[in-house]
Amino acid sequence: MTQIEVVRGDITKLQVDAIVNAANTSLLGGGGVDGAIHRAAGMELLRACERLGGCLTGSAKVTPGFELPAEWVFHAVGPVWNGGTHGEDTKLEGCYSRCMELAREYDVKSIAFPAISTGVYHFPRQRAARIAVTTVNNQLEASNLERVIFCCFDEMTAEIYTRLLRNHRI
Repeated sequence: MTQIEVVRGDITKLQVDAIVNAANTSLLGGGGVDGAIHRAAGMELLRACERLGGCLTGSAKVTPGFELPAEWVFHAVGPVWNGGTHGEDTKLEGCYSRCMELAREYDVKSIAFPAISTGVYHFPRQRAARIAVTTVNNQLEASNLERVIFCCFDEMTAEIYTRLLRNHRI
C-alpha cells in the first residue's frame, strides 16, 4: 500500500526519487517553487530544460535532478486561474496525470508534488488540492509508487491537504 503524506517544507530538500516542479511553459525557471528548484539543481538543469523546447499547459516533461537529492524533476505546467471557465480544472488534472505517467515510465517509487498553480497562478487552493489528491489517488494502483508526498510551502495549504486525506473527501 502506498504511503501518502503531507509535508510542510522545502521540496528541494526531500529524499525522493522525483520531485514535481510547478513550472512555466518555457521551463527556464521563474519564481516560487520553480525558482527554488532551478537554484538548488544548478545550471545543468537550465541547460537540460533549454533542450526540451518548453511544455504545454496541462502537461509535464522530465529532466535529471542534477544537484538535487531527487534523481528526477518532472516539470509540470499548471494553468493560470481565469475564473474556472477556461478549462483550468482539466489542465491541472493533466499535470498530475502526466506526472503519474512519468512516475510509471521512470519506475519512480517516491514522488513529491507541490501545490501546482496555487501561487502566482492563483488557482484556489482547496479546489487545486482536491484535483491533486483525486487524480493521484485514482492512478496509484497502476503505479509502482510506495510513497507520495504533497509538499506544501505554508501551513494553510498543508492543512487543506491533511484534511482532504484524513476525511477522504477526494
